[in-house]
Amino acid sequence: MAEEKLYVSYNTVHKLIKKLAQQIKDSGFDPDVIVAIGSGGFIPARIIKTFINRPIYAVGISYYGIDHKHREHPTKIQWIDEVQVQLKGKKVLLIDEVDDTRATLAYCVGELLSYNPEEIAVLVLHNKLKQKDVEFPPEIKRYYPALEIEDMWIKYPWDADDIDEQERLEKEMFDRMSKEGRKLFV
Repeated sequence: MAEEKLYVSYNTVHKLIKKLAQQIKDSGFDPDVIVAIGSGGFIPARIIKTFINRPIYAVGISYYGIDHKHREHPTKIQWIDEVQVQLKGKKVLLIDEVDDTRATLAYCVGELLSYNPEEIAVLVLHNKLKQKDVEFPPEIKRYYPALEIEDMWIKYPWDADDIDEQERLEKEMFDRMSKEGRKLFV
C-alpha cells in the first residue's frame, strides 16, 4: 500500500484557522503579536490576522542546509532581532503549519523566551501524534493544534503545483476514508 497522504485545501486551512481563532478567544489568550515560522506558518499567520488583528513578525528556521541535507538541529535563517525590545513583556502567538518532531517549534520558543515575553502560545494546523524529539519548556502553557492526526505526509496547498488537483485529491481522500469507515483525525 502506498504511503497515505493528507491533502489539505486552502478552504480547509481557512476553516481550521477560523476555528483556532475562536478557541484562542474562548481561552482568554489575547496575543499582542503573531510570530510566523517560515515558510509553513506564513499563510496560517496571515489568515489568523483576519480574526485576531495583530502585527505579524516572520522568522525563518531551517532544519536543512543549502544541499537539502538534514542538519542535527534547526538554525535561524531570518530572525527578528530588530524587534526584540518590542517582544519584552508581550503575549506572543507562535504559528507553524505542523508539529512533527517539534524541534523547530521548540527551538523557536527557546529563542523567543530569551526576549522575556509575558507569555508564548503555540498554534499549529496539524499535530502529528507521535513521539517528539523534544518537549516544550514549562513556560508553554497554551498549545492550539487545529487537528491531531496520524503520522503521515501532509500535502499543503501552498506546495501544490496544480491547485485544482489539490482540491480534487483532498475530496477523494475524504470520500475514500468515509466509504472505508475510517477517521483520519484522532
